Amino acid sequence: MDSTADSLLSRAAHELSPRADELIHDVVQCLRREVPELWDEPGIARMTGDNVAEHVAALLLGIEQGVEPRRIDPPAADAERARRLAQHGKPVAALLRAVRLAQGLILDRLLEELPRLTSDAETISVATRKLIALATEYADRTSETGVLAFQDERDRQVQWRLSVVNEASVRVGTTLDIARTAQELADLACERFADAVTVDLLDTSSGDEPPAMGTLVVRRVAQRSVTDGYAGASYGEPLIPPQQLHRYPDRSPQARALVTGQPSRHHRGPSASVLLVPLCARGTTLGVAQFFRHHDHDAYGDEDLLLAQEIAARAAVAVDNARRYTHARDTALALQRSLLPRGTPEQSAVEVASRYLPAASQLGVGGDWYDVIPLSGARVALVVGDVVGHGIRAAATMGRLRTAVRTLADIDLPPDELLTHLDDVVIRLSAEVSSEATAETDPEATGDIGATCLYAVYDPVACCCTLATAGHVPPVVVTRDGTADIIELPVGPPLGLGGLPFETAEIDLPEGSLIALCTDGLVEALDHDIEAGLARLCQALAQSSASLEASCDALLEALLPADRPCDDVALLLARTHALGDCQVATWDVDADPAEVARVRASVSEQLTTWGLEELDFTAELVVSELVTNAIRYGRPPIQLRLIHDRTLMCEVADAGSTTPHLRRARVFDEGGRGLFLVAQLTEHWGTRHARGGKTVWAECALGAPELFAGAAAVEAESIPGAV
Repeated sequence: MDSTADSLLSRAAHELSPRADELIHDVVQCLRREVPELWDEPGIARMTGDNVAEHVAALLLGIEQGVEPRRIDPPAADAERARRLAQHGKPVAALLRAVRLAQGLILDRLLEELPRLTSDAETISVATRKLIALATEYADRTSETGVLAFQDERDRQVQWRLSVVNEASVRVGTTLDIARTAQELADLACERFADAVTVDLLDTSSGDEPPAMGTLVVRRVAQRSVTDGYAGASYGEPLIPPQQLHRYPDRSPQARALVTGQPSRHHRGPSASVLLVPLCARGTTLGVAQFFRHHDHDAYGDEDLLLAQEIAARAAVAVDNARRYTHARDTALALQRSLLPRGTPEQSAVEVASRYLPAASQLGVGGDWYDVIPLSGARVALVVGDVVGHGIRAAATMGRLRTAVRTLADIDLPPDELLTHLDDVVIRLSAEVSSEATAETDPEATGDIGATCLYAVYDPVACCCTLATAGHVPPVVVTRDGTADIIELPVGPPLGLGGLPFETAEIDLPEGSLIALCTDGLVEALDHDIEAGLARLCQALAQSSASLEASCDALLEALLPADRPCDDVALLLARTHALGDCQVATWDVDADPAEVARVRASVSEQLTTWGLEELDFTAELVVSELVTNAIRYGRPPIQLRLIHDRTLMCEVADAGSTTPHLRRARVFDEGGRGLFLVAQLTEHWGTRHARGGKTVWAECALGAPELFAGAAAVEAESIPGAV
């Protein structure tokens, strides 16, 4: 080594040392100007200034004492500063550039000292070369140490952020509940990288238009803090209770985030760092999440903002899914409830109580339904059905099937024939759906429609019930002594298969019997099958109270879990009543026109017994027409039956299959006005067919005024046997 050059460098460092503060100031100013990213965060800026001072002091001392570069210890905090830069997402190029800029300034000042200390050009030249080599080696060693620390921290941060994002994908959006999803976001953020979190959602977010200033009404749906109390209280946030609506001031950072959809970082007061991240999904801004952190811990950096954006984006998709699902489910539920019976129709055959309970929210609304349909002859139809699937399509299909059942019930088809026609309806619906959409355009629209149905008709006069099932859960009957039994019915296929027969079964239901019809959601669950569920239903029914409403509630409580069931539940309970001999009168009628007068007299006598003299003329006219038609166009045996219930029902049965039709008679026609008068003087009339003939029936309102009495008296002259 050249001792003269070494001595010159030592003297130069010694001369510069008293002006080290000035050198440090110049380096800091240069770095502030050329590398501004080192001064964005107060903590990093403070560490950078300290590092510059320590580097200058270490380097001048090492040169003055002739220490080799590899033996000059860099500041202990140098690696920590590199790690902090990595934590805040600063580029490693900023670190390397800062080292080179500082090296250049220190070299310039030392080189300026050499000519002042000697005029020997050779010595200055040698000393200059040695100084450049020494400074370069020191800078390289410093850069290498910083880069290694930076990369190590960078790798650690990447792994940590990946773990947080992965955890968010598991923990955020576990349900289709908006408030719960928002709370899951707040909980995760508070546990991993925030001291407090608030989540606000736009109250009027419809997905059609972006939010605008002056319309930013939001609802506080979630908040969380690592300390007790209100989440934002320590950060200057106003007190906003959960689920309360509030408005952000125009031009506020939160309002800008909602309008622009851009995240941002802010410092609030001397001690808080804040991230504002809009919740955006599918091009729609749903709300904004605020993440707070104490400066004592560390201010948020760019990497923290990216992490918050990633988690918020996942949460926003989950919130949007929940929002869309909630809207669809509410629509389906409203549709379904609008299609279910709004009340029990007036009838005397049974006392009924019913319940409908939708499935758990994540499953969607199903296609379960029930119905109570009054029929002629004081009978009543009890219906329970279940459309396969969930959602609006299932609810809409349910509505169409319920309408079809009511239409078929109006023509008084036997249960097996009704299910056969309903099976055809389901097959046609499946064909329509398959032709309207493909799997690419509407996945729900493809595939066959499946449904089950139980149709039962109870006759309070005969105290019997005729039933047929299409793959449905069998009913349970409880007799008056409290015995509950499952009714074994002929197995019928589910609706929509086609080509398979349905069969009826007839059971006696004495007055006071209780029949329970339900869908499989009541008796089937993950931990037991339908058979076990039916056994539990029998046990619960045997212990039920006298009140049907209370029995419904008790059954749901006994058979369903505490939370929502896994499938929709429809339950229909009916307690039977009987119409005894005092309310029913029956006469056999010979196929002789002379019988009409005798029948009229018998009807008049019976009406007097019942105290219905005000209906005498109307009833006699109706009976005359119906009996005359049966004698003329029907086949014996002929039978007349009167039923005194909520109305006066007149029924004439014969063995013929010809159906009478209402027609308009011309002015000079001698006949054809009888059924027209029947239609005018009664509330309802119609025909029901059986395998052994038909029954023509009409209902007269009790206590009703004699409508069209004058016209009826004139028209009666054209009816044989009417006088």
